[in-house]
Amino acid sequence: MSDAYLALEDGRVVEARGRAPGRTRGELVFTTAYTGYEESLTDPSYEEQVLTFSYPLIGNYGVRAERFESDRVHPRAAVAREFTDEVVSWLAEEGIPAVDHLDTRDLVTSIREEGAMKVGIAAGEDATPEDAKAELAKCKGMSDHVDIGAQVSTPELTTFEGDGDTTVALVDCGAKQSIADSLVERGATVHVLPYDASAEDVSALEPDVLFISNGPGDPKNYTATRELVEDFAGEIPLAGICLGQQIVASALGGTTEKMAFGHRGVNQPVRDLQTGKVVMTTQNHGYTVADPGEHLDVTQINVNDDTAEGLESEELDVITRQYHPEAHPGPHDSLGFFDDVLSMSDSAGNGRKRRIIAD
Repeated sequence: MSDAYLALEDGRVVEARGRAPGRTRGELVFTTAYTGYEESLTDPSYEEQVLTFSYPLIGNYGVRAERFESDRVHPRAAVAREFTDEVVSWLAEEGIPAVDHLDTRDLVTSIREEGAMKVGIAAGEDATPEDAKAELAKCKGMSDHVDIGAQVSTPELTTFEGDGDTTVALVDCGAKQSIADSLVERGATVHVLPYDASAEDVSALEPDVLFISNGPGDPKNYTATRELVEDFAGEIPLAGICLGQQIVASALGGTTEKMAFGHRGVNQPVRDLQTGKVVMTTQNHGYTVADPGEHLDVTQINVNDDTAEGLESEELDVITRQYHPEAHPGPHDSLGFFDDVLSMSDSAGNGRKRRIIAD
């Protein structure tokens, strides 16, 4: 055990217990998820952030690699009321600072009232408050991480073979593995491309669907991905999840904005505007679509704050979701989204009606 300090952007320095040592910095955010800590810690969308768990005990069912969403831990540090030794050992092996024995309720309340904020962290035997403050002084805002896509994207084309006839070009802006898995389970062959792939790279695959993945940071910094959407809109059916929705919207004339503290958890309620049905969803994002523009219709909204959760265009064959339909560990209310995506390859151009939300 050792000392740990968190220097917050609001001027406070919080003392904690250091469980895995290190010096780091990032945007301080929280998740309300009470399960799925392995999935959260390996979610590329948490790149350059410090993840606070609002649930008090993290690690109570161990650590299993088959639950991971990528090949490494992405948050710069992890914060909880208490971590189990197994999670601490995992984070230490990954070189990720872990701190606990602090009032996470107070941290979460501060983030909700003041918004996601910069934080500097120092943990270890020789850690001091000044070390944490020095890290805070070097911390950048999320929108200033202009090359964040390069930190999380695949460096080269990777293919996952399905047993059906549909081909999906998945542009990896920080994709969770369960997105590709969900498509392959439905028979699709999925070609995972780097976030800065060219139109020629996509065309060479002759895909039935172009899919823009989730990922970290400001959608405005994904210029190459946005250009892909502009190039193929109206020619190939388009789909997107989370950051992918934001990129699709901005490419088609919409606008995005940073949220105060974002949506992060497994219990976000989403209402479908056509059916009135509400489903519970997994979410992890700090930006949102402020205005979808003239080409996209808002089909689903967040019950808590009315932000756009689903966008569609029958004319352009576009369907996007702000939440994660592939949700691991759950809930699984919206898995039918992937069926809707793959059905676009069959229905494009013939006016076939698609379902709006999973049954």
